[in-house]
Amino acid sequence: ATGNPDPRLLPDLGAALAAVARRRRGSRPPLYGDAPVLPAMAEAAGEVFAADGVPAGSLALTSGALDGVDRVLRSALRPGDTVALEDPGWPSEHDLLAAIGLKSVPMAVDDEGPLPGELSAALRAGARAVVVTNRAQNPTGAALSAERARALRGVLSEHPAVLTIEDDHGFGWVELPFHGVFGATDRWAVVRSVAKGYGPDLRLAMLAGDMVTVDRVRALIQTGPGWVSHALQEAFVEMWRAGAVSAEEVGRSYTERRTALIDHLAGHGLEARGRSGVNVWVPVPDEGAAVAGLLARGWAVSPGSRFRDGARPALRVTVSALEKGDMPSLAAAIAAATRHGGPAV
Repeated sequence: ATGNPDPRLLPDLGAALAAVARRRRGSRPPLYGDAPVLPAMAEAAGEVFAADGVPAGSLALTSGALDGVDRVLRSALRPGDTVALEDPGWPSEHDLLAAIGLKSVPMAVDDEGPLPGELSAALRAGARAVVVTNRAQNPTGAALSAERARALRGVLSEHPAVLTIEDDHGFGWVELPFHGVFGATDRWAVVRSVAKGYGPDLRLAMLAGDMVTVDRVRALIQTGPGWVSHALQEAFVEMWRAGAVSAEEVGRSYTERRTALIDHLAGHGLEARGRSGVNVWVPVPDEGAAVAGLLARGWAVSPGSRFRDGARPALRVTVSALEKGDMPSLAAAIAAATRHGGPAV
């Protein structure tokens, strides 16, 4: 139910920090007024973005993906403005919009991301910004395909003043390729968090975008924390240069577990989705009964109501704490709870 990554697939942050400490020994510590982005970090981020064709001439660092999305929205919109969000989608984005006085309009998603018609409708309804998850979408596991990204860019190109924000928290641990909509409009940002691939305690995300958007984000950071810890920047560079995480290997591990659960659910006549990431989305007729029934059978999952607006009821099942061998019993429990609810008899 937590949505966490598998700790066994995370690199050793302590070892990276120890390497940073050894290099720093005898050197002047970072002080106020130092550059917010270290040269080594800027070089690594440039390589990270360049590998997928994302221009990174303007770069900022934030304390995670949500912090990046927050600062981009605050720097560009005013209270009362409308933002198009995925449905179902990440609850924290809805909470963020409410906290800063913005309104949301939903865009339905399938396995390849937001539907172009839904995006078009949201823009016609007055959305001034759009938030898209490139891969490992929470909660459905959707991942933008090249064809879908091209279709979305076509829709966006007719609205050049709209701000696009892409949350690529799948960077570094999802084996599917990155496809984006950046550059389809005048204002854009791509945020790449390292939390799921390198560890949630590594509060670091790389943000590339057009010069105006990134400059505004930098200004907000200057009036707040000032910079992301240089120690964390150095630790990420240490792990990145060492190849501490293999997106292919980590992604394959999660894919095997998601696929196993989806296949076993299909054997019980249940449809489920999960193209990438750590989650499987299972439509059910009654979320409350299914969640209670699963809890009585020893399983905790997340009710879909936390994630959806107009989407049909479902469960979000995170596979990262499970093994392939757990999937037959979990699928059977989901089937029983979905059909009968309540405690096992």
